[in-house]
Parts: sequence; structure tokens; C-alpha cells
Amino acid sequence: MPGHIQQPSGRGNPGPAPSPSPGPGASERVALKKEIGLVSACTIIIGNIIGSGIFISPKGVLEHSGSVGLALFVWVLGGGVTALGSLCYAELGVTIPKSGGDYAYVTEIFGGLAGFLLLWSAVLVMYPTSLAVISMTFSNYVLQPVFPNCIPPATASRLLSMACLMLLTWVNSSSVRWATRIQDVFTGGKLLALSLIIGVGFVQIFQGHFEELRPSRAFAFWMTPSVGHLALAFLQGSFAFSGWNFLNYVTEELVDPRKNLPRAIFISIPLVTFVYTFTNVAYFTAMSPQELLSSNAVAVTFGEKLLGYFSWVMPVSVALSTFGGINGYLFTSSRLCFSGAREGHLPSLLAMIHVRRCTPIPALLVCEASCQPRSSPSAGPQQSSCLWEIHTHLSAACPSSTTSAMVSLSWACLCYAAGGRRSTGPLR
Repeated sequence: MPGHIQQPSGRGNPGPAPSPSPGPGASERVALKKEIGLVSACTIIIGNIIGSGIFISPKGVLEHSGSVGLALFVWVLGGGVTALGSLCYAELGVTIPKSGGDYAYVTEIFGGLAGFLLLWSAVLVMYPTSLAVISMTFSNYVLQPVFPNCIPPATASRLLSMACLMLLTWVNSSSVRWATRIQDVFTGGKLLALSLIIGVGFVQIFQGHFEELRPSRAFAFWMTPSVGHLALAFLQGSFAFSGWNFLNYVTEELVDPRKNLPRAIFISIPLVTFVYTFTNVAYFTAMSPQELLSSNAVAVTFGEKLLGYFSWVMPVSVALSTFGGINGYLFTSSRLCFSGAREGHLPSLLAMIHVRRCTPIPALLVCEASCQPRSSPSAGPQQSSCLWEIHTHLSAACPSSTTSAMVSLSWACLCYAAGGRRSTGPLR
């Protein structure tokens, strides 16, 4: 029986006392479980890449390219560059099987200080602002049918985006399986919406509506693009491909990562490149370059021209796409905080995991709280400049603006200098 001590022998010498055997479940370690299979791995990549970019970015790519043909080439080139980066990350993910993505690799290769600086820039600026912008985009598209003739009230947009963030934080805190299922369903919805656009585009081509795609017109430049214009066009296309490296943030939760990580990348990146390219081809079967450039939401304009009564599908598709993107961002960014805390670069509280649900609840709560949209006194409802929107959401995500960020970063640097780098290794 456990804890039993052998009785003294006949010679009066006590025998060795065996160590107590562990009770049931005592040998199990609380850790993030390997629950992400190949399909969910693919949907994490595809779902994080396909957000609102493909519904909006075609305007920016075309504006700086100067022709339809060059714009399509930029989309294909963006997919090629993304594929090269993904292949590098596939090798890194297999060689360094740690969650945390960029942070884990920089820390492992360049040391704790470089990883620490990358981590804090991501936690303070990059992920909070991205989540805030995506959540506000979601709320604006959801409220568009409710306020068809005016801009949705800022308070309503903020409240809806806060509700969306809290709901998805609760789902991610409750179960990894629930979070991945939501990612699977909404990624499927995105692909169906884009398949609808591509299908309608092919119908247009079969009916002879492809004047803008003829070589003589596709490469008719209305302006001569400079190197700067080409760089801006490529930047706009790259924005739509951002998120291709997010699967590497959850490497430790992948089932058989040595096989499924490269496979998911090989499946997802070519598929997204194909979908993006032919979605743009479909846009040009319904709109001239001038019409596309004058549209603020290309997919919505496309739906209004060709889908008739069913044009409401497009804004709903954008809203669902951004909802899935928020889920993917929360899922992966929380693992970044978890990995940083495990290495000693963030408070150790963020490395804690729920004992039954096996989810990093403290890290999820911090990610959710850091990106909650807040009121900005200088943000007017009529100001729609992209740079102004980014500035507004940056201020919303980091209250007290630059002062708060600098104080937090200074405190973090002092903690790093005082405590040094502490690594406990990846959880098995």
C-alpha cells in the first residue's frame, strides 16, 4: 500500500523504507494540451490571414500600381513572398519547437534582451492596436445595416466591439477545443464568401464581361508607377497577407508538430494566394478601375452591383471574417504573453494555466483588457483617414498615450536588469 514501511527483519535491522508511490493523477503535469490537429492548424493560418484586408486592400494596391495587370502581379508576388517566409518559419518551428513564434526564435538565437524588447513592443503596441482596429471594423460592419444612411454612433461601435472581445475571451478561457471550432467555422465562412465572389466572377467572364482583363487594357497604365509607388502597392498587398506566421505561436499545442506544422503551411499559403488573386480578378469583371478606386469597401460595392437583393451578404461576410480574425488574434497573442512570462520577461502570473481547462486564462484576460476600445476626446465621427484611425486606436489601446507606454517599458527594463533572464524551458 502507498506509504507502507517495511517491518524490522528477524536480525533486528530495519529494512529499507520504499518511497511513497504517487497517488492517482499526481504524475500528471498541468500544461497546455496538444489539441490542434491539421485542419485546425490550417484554419488558424487561413483565418488569421483572411481578415478585412481582401475586402478593402484591392483599392490601395490598384491605386499605387497604375494598371490592372500590375495590380494582379503584385497580389501574386505578395503570395510568393509570404510562401518563402512561411517555409522559413516551418523550418524554425520544427527546429525550435516552442510556442511564442517570433519571440521564441529571437530569444533562442539572439538572447534574452532581444527577445525581451520584441515581446514588450508586441504586448504594448502591436497586438493591442491590431485587435482594437479589427474589433472596431467588426462593429462598424455589423451596425451598417442598422444605420444605413449615416455613420454608426461611436458609443455603439465601442460597446459592440467590447462585447465581442469579452465573448471570445470567455470562449478561449473555457476550452481550447471551443476556440479552435469557432476558428474552423468562421474560416469556412470566409472561404465560402470569397468563393461566392470568385464564382460570380467566373460567370461574368463566361458571359463576356472581362474587358478590363484583356492584355491591351490590363497593362494600359493611367500613371507611370515609380519605385515608391510599387513599394506602397506591395505594402498594401502584404497587409492582406499578414498573419501567416501565427501558427508558430501555438507550436506546443500542435499534434505532431514536425509533420503538421509544415503541412498546414504548404496547404494554407497557396490556397490563400489562389483565393486572393481570383477574388481580384472577379472584382475587375464587375467594376472598372475608376469604380474600384472610388469605393471604400470593394466587396460591398461588388455585391451591390451583381448580387441584387442578396447584396447584404457582403457586409455580413466582412463582419464574420473580422470576428474570426479577432478569435485567432486572441488565441495566438495570449500564447505570446504565456511564453514571455514563462521565460521571466513578464509577470509569472501570466504563465499560469487553469488546472482543469488547461487554458492560459491570465494571459487571455491581459490581452483582452489591453485592447478594449476607450473614448478618445479628439476622435471625431467624421474623421476617416487611415493614419488617424490608427492613431485613435493606438491611443485607445494604450491609455495615457506615450507616457504610459514609456513608463511601462522603463519598468520592464528595470525588472529585466534586476532579475536577468530566467528560463524554465518549454512545457511538455
